[in-house]
Amino acid sequence: MKYLKKIGFNAQKAFKELKDANHNRIKSVLNDYSFLISKNKRKIIKENLKDIKNVKRKHLVDRLVLNEKRIEGIRSSINQISKFKNPIGRVLESWKRPNNLKIKKISTPIGVIGVIYESRPNVTADVASLCLKSKNCCILKGGSEAYNSNKLLTNLFRESLRKNKLNPNCVQFIDKKDRKIVDLLLSKMSEYIDVIVPRGGKGLVAKVQKFSNVHVIGHLEGLCHIYLDKSSNISMAKNIIVNAKMRRTSICGALETLLIDQRALSSHAKPIINSLIDSGCEVRVDKNINKIFKHKLKKAKDLDWKTEYLDSIVSIKTVKGVKDAIDHILKYGTMHTDSIITNNSKKARVFLNGVNSAIAMHNVSTQFADGGEFGFGGEIGISTNKLPPRGPVGINQLTSYKYLVSGKGIIRK
Repeated sequence: MKYLKKIGFNAQKAFKELKDANHNRIKSVLNDYSFLISKNKRKIIKENLKDIKNVKRKHLVDRLVLNEKRIEGIRSSINQISKFKNPIGRVLESWKRPNNLKIKKISTPIGVIGVIYESRPNVTADVASLCLKSKNCCILKGGSEAYNSNKLLTNLFRESLRKNKLNPNCVQFIDKKDRKIVDLLLSKMSEYIDVIVPRGGKGLVAKVQKFSNVHVIGHLEGLCHIYLDKSSNISMAKNIIVNAKMRRTSICGALETLLIDQRALSSHAKPIINSLIDSGCEVRVDKNINKIFKHKLKKAKDLDWKTEYLDSIVSIKTVKGVKDAIDHILKYGTMHTDSIITNNSKKARVFLNGVNSAIAMHNVSTQFADGGEFGFGGEIGISTNKLPPRGPVGINQLTSYKYLVSGKGIIRK
């Protein structure tokens, strides 16, 4: 606990110093960080290979891998974040009262953000960059499976901070692998941490939401749905659905359940399901769909509608139109991302208004549920909270606000 309290104290101290930091200096840190990642590319890949070699849960490998292409993707995010305008000190609203009271709503940093995450080392770079840009400090608790990759990426960021004469404790990495650390972070660090962001499996998020004494920006599992309407173009639908499932199966925006309008079974089901099978996807279907395939496909069970596979598996169900699809999503969904494929604008409106998803889509692959694709440069996570922030949490979502009230000797009668 002494170890964690020291990290918390250092983060609070760094945050106080960061308030006065010049925005150009913050940009310089991010630009230098991008350069250091490029310069140390081989070293990063070498450390990442150690992690891949040690990983026990093989389904995590795709999330874990850092190759040249993904490292360039990390650098692209950092460069984009660097170019954004300063999000702090912006006048969000202003107005004048009849008594000449002047009120301004001004954006402010949140403070110290604790992030608990699994597998993806790119999260280290994204979180550090987004937090610094919004003048927040962060404490990172990455999964043990990505330990070597995360530690190196953090150390390179701290090197960039030192070079630009900013406190390196703006970003800190918890390098102890003891599982009790997470419990202590949640229950004993409210004095130091303002917000906790969990990024991982359902078990981790549930634990965080149950035990945290700190406000949580929740990122539940991504049980994403697509509803396929009778009016949809088959070729377009095929492209969207295969992309949504198979582009990267391990991300939280991957399609997990396909809902097909019963009136579209005879026209759409066979070509689309065959295209999924041809792409290497295992399909689990209800009895109505299995009839079309002469009962040769795997039968879906009730558990399938509740499962985030993060693998080349999709469950497929027949529904009685758009309202039935919405009811299924409200029952089984996780308020992450859900999409409708239709050429009927009225049905699209019904769907988009009816689902409770943080991200609702029309004729778009669910794989676009990503802060980078939203133009945020990156994301600290996808929030499935009902209260803000919702969806991809980028720079502007990492700010709070305060009211500045001024006048000339105004008193209340």
